[in-house]
Amino acid sequence: MSNTLGNIFRLTTFGESHGEAIGGVIDGYPAGIEIDEAFVQQELDRRRPGQSRITTGRQEADRVRFLSGIFEGRSTGAPIGFVVPNTDPHSQDYEEMYTAFRPSHADFTYTAKYGIRDHRGGGRSSARITVSRCVAGALAKLALTQLGISIKAYTSQVGDIDLDPDYRRYDLTKTEASITRCPDPDKARQMEALILKVKADGDTVGGTVTCVVKGCPAGLGEPEFDKLHARLGAAMLSINAAKGFEYGEGFRSAALRGSEMNDPFVSTDGRIHTATNHSGGIQGGISNGEDIYFRVAFKPVATLLREQQTVDTDGNAVTLKARGRHDPCVVPRAVPVVEAMAAMVILDACLMSRTTRLD
Repeated sequence: MSNTLGNIFRLTTFGESHGEAIGGVIDGYPAGIEIDEAFVQQELDRRRPGQSRITTGRQEADRVRFLSGIFEGRSTGAPIGFVVPNTDPHSQDYEEMYTAFRPSHADFTYTAKYGIRDHRGGGRSSARITVSRCVAGALAKLALTQLGISIKAYTSQVGDIDLDPDYRRYDLTKTEASITRCPDPDKARQMEALILKVKADGDTVGGTVTCVVKGCPAGLGEPEFDKLHARLGAAMLSINAAKGFEYGEGFRSAALRGSEMNDPFVSTDGRIHTATNHSGGIQGGISNGEDIYFRVAFKPVATLLREQQTVDTDGNAVTLKARGRHDPCVVPRAVPVVEAMAAMVILDACLMSRTTRLD
């Protein structure tokens, strides 16, 4: 059962949207790391519902409680267990969905696989379960900081409003200044206006998140089936509503010639690096020491506050109008989740690299 991520740094998650709590167990976390619980909570606050007028109205404090693996403010090397209680589920909003399959949700596929499903808020398939990922991702960030590695993501597109694909054109320290998490103030205002309009129409809209990893050393990743970009892609595509992943020039490279795509090697002050970075910091599945950058596409949220045609569990045609509290656009709240997944993959790759060389 694929509830675990990682090889050495491993996260196993549990919980459902309307269950008692969301939680997880982290194994393989390095000992002696100073655990800044305020930072962990800050990362959860970036993901939590009810944070602005463009997100779901569900009110959750998302207060994490660590159960093990931390002593006197430092990791001990033992498994780190944690829980985050669910306090504001409103399960009654989902009674009509007990028998009706919501279009483009996991209702039908979960029923086909397990023969049973928790219809309350989507159960295990809800984006609520990304709480555990953000806890583990925050801890991974704390460890990566000691290695000089930083990870920053931002909203790069909402609907047809998009930024220049070159992340270097933007001051990423301004990302949190906008509720859309877009570092371009003008585009951020346009995105916010579009999301509010879509919300008023009872509709939803998608977009993309761009992520940049800085300070990553050369040599991370495996050469065959565990390529670094493949692991990043698998991690990103495991996020709810994610529909696409590309790194470096991505799909644009299909239209380029080799003379345009190749990254020439140069040596500066005794350091070998590339003059350009069309490869996105990864070559042959292994990091080359340049910035790793990638994009993740998210579809419009499937729950619409308007009538949709579907069928019930007996195959009868029904009209469903969802109730409850839902995001009109998942992208702003997906930003910290993308960072968390990247942090876990990169930390795991760093730990794995120690098993291949003695120096």
